[in-house]
Amino acid sequence: MNVRDASRPVQGGVEIDISALPNSDRQGTDGMNEWRKRITVRVRSPPADGKANREIEEFFRNMTGCRCGIVNGHSVRRKTVMIQGDADAILRTLEDSL
Repeated sequence: MNVRDASRPVQGGVEIDISALPNSDRQGTDGMNEWRKRITVRVRSPPADGKANREIEEFFRNMTGCRCGIVNGHSVRRKTVMIQGDADAILRTLEDSL
């Protein structure tokens, strides 16, 4: 999986395009949607009341140790997550972790 295909450096960090799979039996990544250029992220939480969004943010925060938040796609499965910090360091961490 090439994280750089689904991400882009922006001022203050990195934006990552993901496809969320809520109500999953596990949490974690499930490969890359090559056609849409999005990383598939499974979460256990339901997509109600922002629970899945909070779990996605927590997942990336725990992985990178950086502040993060969903900046686009709050109510749909295709989302963009902004991770704040040094873009190169974040991308290296994501490549090693995913």
